Amino acid sequence: MPFVFVTTHLLNHALGLVSLEAIEAGRRWFLYLWRNPIGSLALYGAFAAHLGLAYWALYKRRHWRLGGAEWLQIALGFTLPFLLVEHIIGTRGAHELAGTNDLYAAVLLVHWKFNPATGIIQTVALLTAWIHGVIGLYLWLRLKPWYPRWQPLLYAGALLVPTLSVLGYADAGRAVVLLADDPAWLEETNRAIGWPRGETVRILIAAMNGTFIALGASLALTLAANLVRPAIERRRGVVRVSYPDGRTVSLPPGGSVLDASRQGGIPHASVCGGRGRCSTCRVRIVRGADMLPAPSPEESRVLARIGAPAEVRHACQLRPAADLAVAPLLPPTATARDGFARPIYLQGQEKDIAILFVDFRDFTKLSEKKLPYDVVFVLNRYFAGMGEAVTRAGGHLDKFIGDGVMALFGIESDARRGSREALAAARGMADRLRELNESLAHDLDQPLRIGIGIHVGPAIVGAMGYGRVSGVTAIGDAVNLASRLEALTKDYRCQLVISAAVASRAGLALPGRPRHQIEIRGRGEPVEIVVVEDARMLEPTGG
Repeated sequence: MPFVFVTTHLLNHALGLVSLEAIEAGRRWFLYLWRNPIGSLALYGAFAAHLGLAYWALYKRRHWRLGGAEWLQIALGFTLPFLLVEHIIGTRGAHELAGTNDLYAAVLLVHWKFNPATGIIQTVALLTAWIHGVIGLYLWLRLKPWYPRWQPLLYAGALLVPTLSVLGYADAGRAVVLLADDPAWLEETNRAIGWPRGETVRILIAAMNGTFIALGASLALTLAANLVRPAIERRRGVVRVSYPDGRTVSLPPGGSVLDASRQGGIPHASVCGGRGRCSTCRVRIVRGADMLPAPSPEESRVLARIGAPAEVRHACQLRPAADLAVAPLLPPTATARDGFARPIYLQGQEKDIAILFVDFRDFTKLSEKKLPYDVVFVLNRYFAGMGEAVTRAGGHLDKFIGDGVMALFGIESDARRGSREALAAARGMADRLRELNESLAHDLDQPLRIGIGIHVGPAIVGAMGYGRVSGVTAIGDAVNLASRLEALTKDYRCQLVISAAVASRAGLALPGRPRHQIEIRGRGEPVEIVVVEDARMLEPTGG
């Protein structure tokens, strides 16, 4: 509500770019909205609640390890009441006590002619209120999946509204200063305003001073109480929170796990600042789950939104009463996007998938005879063709490894469909290679060749990595075996080697194709493979 008030106030100022009459007409609508019993109760009630919650949050705060935006928002938020006192009492207070008609002309005369210092203060106050509100909206909206699409428009609005407001305010101020040079206009305007006088002025000044003292005393007492509270809480004992790296933090009862991380200097993701909105601070309970309080309805809703299992809780909402051990699930560099609902496989699971490896044959010979520019050009054409074959078949392009490619199939479906998609990708790769050789025929001494290996089996799939260098990948014996099959294409002088498991899962008969039993180091039983000279010879499988 206060932010809506500030927005309408700034938009009213912007009408000064049109004319003094326009800004005054806008004021009438502004007062119609806010200067009535319902609007006043909603506005001042929301303002009092906002201020009270801010003092309560300041009292309850257990650490001061905050981001720049949070520090700025807190600083602006506690500065704002001091900046607004004089304006609120000087306009609304004078209107209620003396019946002063606080026309825009009255405010502009004070700010631009009688006491310019107050004009500077009120401009700073409005901009402070706007920036404080915009930071709050940003910290909230960035957690929404749709926010990146709308961010440019919202950013433009955040810049345009205060800019137009200040320009309109300045234009209207200059117009009033020019009009005030006319004694007749000034006399008529002063009569229409009805300035407060005598005892009313003394009452208004006393109210301003009293409000300043009350705000300052409240802030000082809250900070003092914040300093004393931890010592009082520790008399009730401490809770020990243990982390995977062996560190343990002692926390007074009532503190959250996120507070423990901050207090112990342990990096811990928390995009929303511990408000329970983003879920990036979530942890897995390693020990002590049976002694934990149940999630609140708010925490349960966010956990359900991201599909979290029972052993996962929000560090900012979890306030343990007994010792426990936790493991943060996201890196400290997690962003708002990491808090969105994601497929379960991104969180890590073991499932049967098809894994494909493809490698560029004789790349070293090619690179020795080409200029670096030509090598990069050929490689990019090759990677584009292989990547397109993977995506068109429905697979996930995992990574580029030197001049090779790793792809996953069936991570969102099943091994049967994944095997069929992997074989389709192999055919597509062979087709793209033929097209590439045809287009580069005049630039190559010999056609480009590739080797492809495909296996299907259980693997651990999930989002792995650190910071920006992370993505969905798979690890496990099935991945290693697929890589080994790709290497066997050199030994068998063929383009494709697949495991018999892939042919079986895909329903591919492959009559007459050479089959071999091979020994793989580390595996107790031999692996049956199928050798395919040219992947284009594979027959399409059913859906």
